[in-house]
Amino acid sequence: MPYIRITLAGAEPANADPHKLTALQQGVTRLMVDILHKEEALTVVSIGRDAADCWSVGGVALAGRNVQVQAFITAGTNTDAEKAAFMAATANLLEQVLGKSAGPVYVVVQEIPATDWGYDGLSQAARRQQREGSAA
Repeated sequence: MPYIRITLAGAEPANADPHKLTALQQGVTRLMVDILHKEEALTVVSIGRDAADCWSVGGVALAGRNVQVQAFITAGTNTDAEKAAFMAATANLLEQVLGKSAGPVYVVVQEIPATDWGYDGLSQAARRQQREGSAA
């Protein structure tokens, strides 16, 4: 049940071309499935936008297009190597779809304990217990 938040800022927002939004959503979902072994049907991707002057590095506002990705997954479900591969592939996808970013590209994989987040009102721990109970 991963949740991915992509934030775009500055020049050339993806809304100029709706195919870019689709390419980002489908691409990062595919990376979640192929690299982190997540279920496609439960992978949620949200794309938001910030104004260009909302981003800075060293206190200096960035010009041009900027992007960052936060991916939330259940703690302990992936290896460090898998997470590193996801980060590299995601950065590559962003550049392929959007072009070179004006600033640094952050891809953050945040692991959340199974008891601390949920899907449709059930924590990941409760969902796991349900699956294990159904399998028995």
